[in-house]
Formats: sequence, C-alpha cells, structure tokens
Amino acid sequence: MTQLGEIQQAILNGDSAAVGSLPVPESYRGVTVHADEVDMFEGLESRDKDPRKSLHVDDVPVPELGPGEALVAVMASAINYNTVWTSIFEPIPTFKFLKKYGKLSPLAKRHDLPYHVVGSDLSGVVLRTGAGVHNWKPGDEVVAHCLNVELEGPDGHNDTMLDTEQRIWGFETNFGGLAEVALVKANQLMPKPDHLTWEEAASPGLVNSTAYRQLVSRNGADMKQGDVVLIWGASGGLGSYATQYALNGGAIPVCVVSSPEKAEICRKLGAELIIDRNAEDYKFWKSDTEQDPKEWQRFGAKIRELTGGDDPDIVFEHPGRETFGASVYAARKGGTIVTCASTSGYMHQYDNRYLWMNLKRIIGSHFANYRESWEANRLIAKGLIHPTLSKTYSLEETGQAALDVHRNAHQGKVGVLALAPQEGLGVRDEEKRAKHIEGINAFRGA
Repeated sequence: MTQLGEIQQAILNGDSAAVGSLPVPESYRGVTVHADEVDMFEGLESRDKDPRKSLHVDDVPVPELGPGEALVAVMASAINYNTVWTSIFEPIPTFKFLKKYGKLSPLAKRHDLPYHVVGSDLSGVVLRTGAGVHNWKPGDEVVAHCLNVELEGPDGHNDTMLDTEQRIWGFETNFGGLAEVALVKANQLMPKPDHLTWEEAASPGLVNSTAYRQLVSRNGADMKQGDVVLIWGASGGLGSYATQYALNGGAIPVCVVSSPEKAEICRKLGAELIIDRNAEDYKFWKSDTEQDPKEWQRFGAKIRELTGGDDPDIVFEHPGRETFGASVYAARKGGTIVTCASTSGYMHQYDNRYLWMNLKRIIGSHFANYRESWEANRLIAKGLIHPTLSKTYSLEETGQAALDVHRNAHQGKVGVLALAPQEGLGVRDEEKRAKHIEGINAFRGA
C-alpha cells in the first residue's frame, strides 16, 4: 500500500489520530493547469473554452512545509468560478499571480512553478503542521477557507481582507484543494462540521463565507430583519447561501432564477417571491453598447408586484455587466447594491442619476476574513445554514465539473472527491444529521 493509501485507510477507519504517525508522501495527485498551455484557447470566445482540455490530473511533489502552515490530506473539494477562470486563462493566466507571489520571499518562491494546483475548497485531515502552529495538530478533521494573508503590514489588522498581501488560496497561490494533499496557512483551518459527509463539508467554504460577508457582515450590506433582498442567481453557488441567510435572518428574499427547476429549489429553501428572468424575457441590453431603461422599469415593477410595493433594500450582485444597470435602478432610495463578482463581464455600466439622486450605495465585497469565515462555518455546524451540494465528481472528472459550472448547467455547488473513495463518508454525528437531512439534501439531484 502506498503512503497516501495508508493515510487514506487510517482516515476511513476512523483513526484520524494515527495520521500523525504515518510518513508524509513525496508526491500526490493534483488538478493542474500548465504554463505552456496558456495560449491554447486563443481566438475563442469565453463560452467556447473547454476546461476539460486545460485541467490535468498530475503527480506533483509535496511542497515544503513552512512556519505557520499545515499540510492537509484532502478528502473532498469543490468547484468555484475561480477554477473556471483559471482553466480558461481569464481574465489573465494565474501564473502571473504565482510569479508575483514568488517574488515576495524565499518561502513564497515555492508557489512560482510551471504548473498550478488549483482549488479553493477542501475538507480533510491535518497531516503535519509547521513551526509555531498550536491550535491544530495532525489528525484534526478540518475544512479550509480560502483567504491567504501575510499580515506583516498594518493594513490588514482591522480587516484581513484589506491586507496588502491578501490572496485567494488555490487561485492566486499554488497547492490548492483540488488534490489529494493541500498546503494552507494554519489560520485558514476551521473544524469540519461533524454531521456532514466529506463532500458536503467541502462545498460551502468559499461561497458560504463570501455570501456571509457580502450580506450579513458589517463589512458588507449589514442586513437586518425585514429587509427586502434581491438575489441574482438565487439557486446558484453564491445565491443559494444568500437566500438561506436572508431567510435565516428575518429578511425577505426576492429570488431571481433562470428556470422553473431553479425556482422550485428556492421554494424548497423557503423562499416565496421568485422571478424567472427567462420566462419574463428581460432584455436589459438593446445591443452590446446600449442598455434599455424600459426593461429596468419593467423589472422594478415586477419586484414591487411581488413585495406589495417595496423596492429592494439590498441587491445581492454578482453577475456584473449584464445585470448591474438593472440592480442600481431597482434598489430603493437609500438602498445598497453589494457586489462580489462579475461572471457576465467586469465593465459595469449604470445610470448614475439613479445612484446619486437617490442616495444609493455600491459596496465592493471580496471573500471574507477569518472571523467572518469562522462564523459562516459555525452556522453550518449548527445546522442553521446547509450545504447546497447537488452533484459530486471524481478527481479525474474535474474538467467536466468545471465545464458544468462554466456553462451554468449546475445547481448550488458541484463537489469533487479526492481521497474519499465514494460519497457518504465522514459523518461523525448521525443524530444531528437526521435532524437536518431535508435541508442537507435540498439540492441533491437538482
């Protein structure tokens, strides 16, 4: 049996404590992109770029373990949109991130390689910890959030997201979670929720923390009870958590989806006010360069029809270019548009009269700090927020999983098994799981 096989068997036997006594392997399998292939999609439109061609499963060396870091045996991971961006080399190849990081210090130089092990989620077991780590030990069952931060300067000490050397692990750093072993900073680790399987526990990390900061945190929209919250893509990776946070926090979600099937998922979560944008046939753009304010108005009227006359207090934005003009228009006077991404394009256009004359605010929100991630994970562990896993792939099928996300042919989150040989493993509290099984399975088979 290989060294990784012995580690895997110890974890599957429920003897995670034995992991610390087993040798660390010299290599592992990881999902990679290659620096010599960054031009492979040249001349193609984004929608035509195929992650199955650019994502590889390679044997790679286990990286050197530095101070304040941990090596984790990865049982499962998940697909995020940043893995799609990495795989199609947009907006820039991630090797530029790795090269820049590599110049920071001799230790950071490890990340500047001709291959990039991707992935920004994991659940697994700590293999080893570096010098100075005291909160975690080998054998601990963990999940990881994706904030990689140096914290040597003053800027990040009120909010680590503002640190000058803040990066997203597995996207702007190497040795990510779509692999059998991952390298993280110890302050990325959080306890694995004990009522979830490995794949369920791996799926919330990035999107759950992002939605928490964007909607709940004072660093974001600071949502309160009774707020009307317009949520784009309300059954997707981000939106499915925003919908849960709105419902859990006493707000009133207005869920925007693109099909009856996605509308039904929102209803299963408990939402009542739903707009199927395809059924309504909204066309916010007349052409590539001109938007249609009449369509904004029609959209706003639909929202008021559902809410009994109320405009959104908060707009949960992430599509970007396609929807941003409508979002700025739709928010109520004094309302907030909080944006964390631009999956339909980065160059946003809106009519500033609706912003300045109505005292609206636009807030930029990017991932979450450790405290926000910890709180978001704590809510998962307490069964107040549930994972939105719909489907799970093997490590070898990561390219197909990324293609599903790229083409929006998925619901919620798409998981990837690493060292876990099958789904359904890793549950430590069956009684708690039984109480929440309906919520846990809300997206299954969708």
